[in-house]
Order: sequence, then structure tokens, then C-alpha cells
Amino acid sequence: MTLTADRAATHTLSLLDELVLTLLNEESGYFRQVPGWNLNCAVIGGVLGELSLLSRIDTDMDSLILLDRTKTGDPALDPILEEIAAEPAQRNARYWIERLAPRADSIIDLTLERLVDLKILRHHDGDFWSLAPSGSQTDSYARTGDGTAVDFVKTRLSRAIFANEIPDPRDIIIICLINTCDVLRFIFELDDEAEQRVEIIRKMDLIGRSIAAAVSQNIAGHLFGQSTLAKPIPVVPLRKFLLNRHARDGNIPALFAELADAYGPVFKIRPPFTDPIFLLAGPEINHWVHRHGRMYLRARDYLEDFEKIYGGSGILPTLDGADHFRYRKSMQPAYSRSRLEGQLDEYYSNVRNHIASWSAGETLPARDTCRRLVNEALSPLTVSINTQDLVDDMHKYKERALQTHVIKNLPKFMLRTPGMRRRAKLLGEVVERVQSVHTPAQRAGCPRDLADDLLSMHTSDRQFLPESNLPFVFSAPLIASMYVGDQLGFLIHAMVSQPALYERIRVEADAMFANGDPGRKEITGPGTDVTHRFIMECMRLYPIVPASFRNVMNTCVVEGYELPEGARVVIAQTATHFMEDSFPDPFTFDIDRYLAPRKEHLGTTYAPYGLGTHTCLGSRVTSLQLAINLLMLTHYFTLEISPAKQAHKPKISAFPSASVNKKLKFIITEQRHELPASESASPLR
Repeated sequence: MTLTADRAATHTLSLLDELVLTLLNEESGYFRQVPGWNLNCAVIGGVLGELSLLSRIDTDMDSLILLDRTKTGDPALDPILEEIAAEPAQRNARYWIERLAPRADSIIDLTLERLVDLKILRHHDGDFWSLAPSGSQTDSYARTGDGTAVDFVKTRLSRAIFANEIPDPRDIIIICLINTCDVLRFIFELDDEAEQRVEIIRKMDLIGRSIAAAVSQNIAGHLFGQSTLAKPIPVVPLRKFLLNRHARDGNIPALFAELADAYGPVFKIRPPFTDPIFLLAGPEINHWVHRHGRMYLRARDYLEDFEKIYGGSGILPTLDGADHFRYRKSMQPAYSRSRLEGQLDEYYSNVRNHIASWSAGETLPARDTCRRLVNEALSPLTVSINTQDLVDDMHKYKERALQTHVIKNLPKFMLRTPGMRRRAKLLGEVVERVQSVHTPAQRAGCPRDLADDLLSMHTSDRQFLPESNLPFVFSAPLIASMYVGDQLGFLIHAMVSQPALYERIRVEADAMFANGDPGRKEITGPGTDVTHRFIMECMRLYPIVPASFRNVMNTCVVEGYELPEGARVVIAQTATHFMEDSFPDPFTFDIDRYLAPRKEHLGTTYAPYGLGTHTCLGSRVTSLQLAINLLMLTHYFTLEISPAKQAHKPKISAFPSASVNKKLKFIITEQRHELPASESASPLR
């Protein structure tokens, strides 16, 4: 609906659009706490309400009648109308809501896409949404320029509830639906008088009342029957888990894919002396986690001890819900690709500074070399300090912390050895260095970096980002260089071991740097197409973080299996990378998977950066960093692999995260181009 100066109404936004806007909670970036089935029923109720307003159907307390099968032109409505028209028997609204509720996810997707296209909503990685910056000025709903689309809808509903204005039928239906989902009280402060007014509004329109009643009946019926119908969860003998060929190779995604094929999408193992661990794997699991996991799964339980090691509380990986979304929104500019694109010259210079000491005939340890290369390029841009003298110790400390307090394959005292205590003290050194170069005088005229954003957040809200969290957040770039560096190690191995692809990437690299350093359009454009598809395929076959740890905070049913509150869960999001239905011939390295018409990466089955709310915040900038490093190394050097037995298949060190084996080395057989003289863009400590 569009509000004009004379209050003339034109229905630009559908009832379904407005229902979704009303249910959206801007603080959390997702819908208000409406359980999945309840939300599905409400959405289908919204579809039926819109079809009734368009005179395609009529409904009362006993039946739903088709009036007109003519298409509406709305892709969210027409498949539902077609299905109703194809039904030979007359059914009631409750029947259709129950039958159509499983299709609500796709309808929500279409509605959100439409609202994004209208520039009313903005989509964030992790399936978060917020009002778009230009939202309050769009003619799609408010030509007066007063407020936002959400404000406009809420104002209409508020007038009906609190000012006793007579609502139109669409507002009655919306009020009926959100009241049935029991979230009206969280949108408005309802006193006894307002509650009575809502009851009066619910009875004003027969269509709204019948749809709301049908939604309510389906919600109640689902809650009553969901536990009794749950299937027993298969138990995988521990020996089959540990002795699996993929486990021996360190290929954790392929291990989970094989077990899911044998036991189904939900299964569990029973380690000795501890509670069972539930494992989730498969395309449907990925979709559920991405869309609904935020309602049922929590990251904090696994990471509470880990954040305490760094002296922190409420760091981004441990946050859930509205705090997590708030943190992500605040930090999004710091992790954006555009910020790196604005500092490409410095990034190129940092990479050259590191590789300037390399020479033909030299043998380099693959894992540590890649980590140090990425850190040399990354730390000056993110925290404006050089941390090469600290990075190895920081990586060892992080790995030990993960093993003792997250994966728990080592006893906790292993983090209290003299060596680890010494490394823990270096966190204070990182904070001191960062703060010393981030005074107003030191930062004058400098491009904004991650540390600037963090210090701004700390200054504006010292409870949300306290001083005790600074050691972790300032050392984050060093930690990131470990993960990005390990991925780069897999990229180099995969490239060198496949001569045909190596040559195609070399052609792109030489073209990129033939006439100086490439700009933003060149490095991200079609001239690096092979390189980017190659990186995508490497991340499919060799994901650095193949699974995620969570605890169940609300009992839920997934694919017919009930997960009890408190259960420990491993989400094997990259198991789909090795499933034939998602990626045909999954063990074959094939960069053409990502070309039309195949585009096998679309959807949630391709998940190297995680799923849902905890999707990697820096995924887009990471892919660009990987491309730049790979192209520059390929342009300047020719590399080989040692030892020869790893030339075709790398040994994978699976814990605490995936990396190439420590024994793998890269041999520099040739320096192909002279490295130009390069200086760092700014003095660093």
C-alpha cells in the first residue's frame, strides 16, 4: 500500500509484504521470535488473505471457495492459487494452511527479495535484513517522506488499536495473524483496553477471523504432535567413525557425507566418558540451519571457555541473537571488500615486501610461509602495525586454545605450559602496539582501519565492547591470517599439481600485472574468472572450517528427528560438498561447476564460509585476498611441491582446523619477473 498526501491508497505493497515487514525485528535482523511452524502458518495465512483481497478466493469458518483462477502476476501467490484451483474437492482454510505451510520458506524468500528490490530492506550476509538506508524516502509506500515502511504499517495498525479508527480488511487480517502468533504484545505496549480492542478487531472481518482461526488450529495441532512423531536417531559405532578412510586422510567433509549416506541426515556418536554428540549433514540440514538454526542453536556454550582465555566476554563468535546482529552491522564496513579495494596499492606493496627475499632454488615450509605472507599483507591494513615477530606464537596459542577448550582433544592444562603462558602475555603486546599508533595525531590523514572501528565501538559503548575484549579483537587479524593462509596453502598445492590449470591461472596473472598493478575493476573483473572459479573449487574440496559446533537451546525437530534441549551438535555444513546430488562426481576437481547453466554453488549446499547467523563476516574480502596472493605468486615465481608423494594429493591436518600437512614444502624453481622496488605506505611498529 502507498500512502500519498491525500491518503489515497494504491496497493504497491501486498498484504504479505506488510506482514513480513511487521514481523521483522530490526534489532535482531530477523523475524520476531515466531517458531518456524507458526511463522509458516502465518505466512500462508497472509497469502490466503491477499488472494481474498484480490477476489481470487473467499473463505469463511467452514470452507474456502475459489472465485477466480486468473493469475495475479505475483510469483509468491500464483503457485498457491494454481494449487487451490487444481484441487477437485472443496476444502477449508485450515486444510490449505496445513498443506501449504511447508512451502512458506520459498514464499518468504520471494517476499524478502521483492522488498530488497524495492530498496525497502537491505540484505546482510547470514540471512539478516534491516531497513535500507534509502527506505524512508522510497515512493513505494510513502510519498510524504514520513517515516519508514515499517513505521507506515505500524502507524495504521496503531490507529486501529489505540485510536479506535475503523481498520480496512488488510489491517484486520494482519492484526489477526500477528496476534495469533502472539507477537502483537512485543510490537505494541498493550494494556487491558487495547487487548479488548484487538478482540473487537479480530471479529470485524469474517475472512480475517477464519484465516486466523485456521492458523491457530494448525499451530496448536503441530505443537501437540511434534514430539510423539519423532524418529529414533541412529547411533554410529565409534570405530566406524574413527577408522573411516576419510578420517584417516583428514577429509572431514567426505567423512560426514559418507556417514550421512549410510545413516541419514541426523545421527549421533557416543564418545567415552561424555554425553552423546549429534551430527547433522545434508542439503536439507544446511537449509534448515541457515534459515531456522538461529531459533534453536547457540554458539556461546562451546566458546565461553575459549573467550575467557583471551580475557573477553561477548566477542563476536560467542554472541547470538540481537547482540550478534548489532556487532556484525557495526563491523561490516571493516570487513567489506570495498575497503580493501580502496587500499589495493598498499596490499600489493605488502605482498611484494614479503616475497622480495625469496629466491630461485629456495624451499619453503608451505603452511607457515602462507600464514606469514597473509599476515604481512593483512595486519598493516587492519590494525596498522607489523606483527611478523608475533604471528607464529599467536597462531600456536590459538590452535592450542581451540584444541583444549573447543574441540577438547587435549586436556586443559596443555594451555598452561610455560610456552603457552609466554604466548598468552603477547596479547598485551598486541594491544599496546595498536593503541600506540591509534591516537588522533597518529591517525590524522590515514585511511580508516579495523582498529579504528573497534575503538569507536569501545568508546561509544564500553559495556558492549569492554576493554577486556580488546586483546581478542585486536589480535583477530593475526588469527584471520592463519585461516586465510591455510586456505592459500591448499590453493597453491591444487594449482601446482594440475599443470593445465596452473597455466591458465598464469596467463591471467601475467595479463593482470603486465602493465603495472591492476585496479579494482581489473582484479575483480572477467580477467580473473578462471582464478576465482579455481578458488571456489578449492574451497569446496578443502574447506578450512568443515563443521560448526553448537548447543541446542530450544528443543526442535529436524528432518523428523528431535534434538533435545542441551544437546551437543556438530553441523557438518560442508558434507554437501561431497554429496553426488549437490555436486556430481564430487571428488573431481572441476572449475566449470560454477558456470551457467550448472551453477552448482547456488543455495546453501556450498558452504565453505559457514551458514546462517555465523556465516563468515569477511567472506567477500577473503576471496579477494586469496585471488591477489595467488595471482602475484604465480606472476613472479614458478613453484613445485615437495615431497613428491604429496604432489597429487595433499595430506590434510584436520585439527584444530584444516591445513596442509606440516611436512609439505614449496620449491621456488624460477623467478619469472623482477620484483619492483616497494616500500610500505606508512611507518609501522
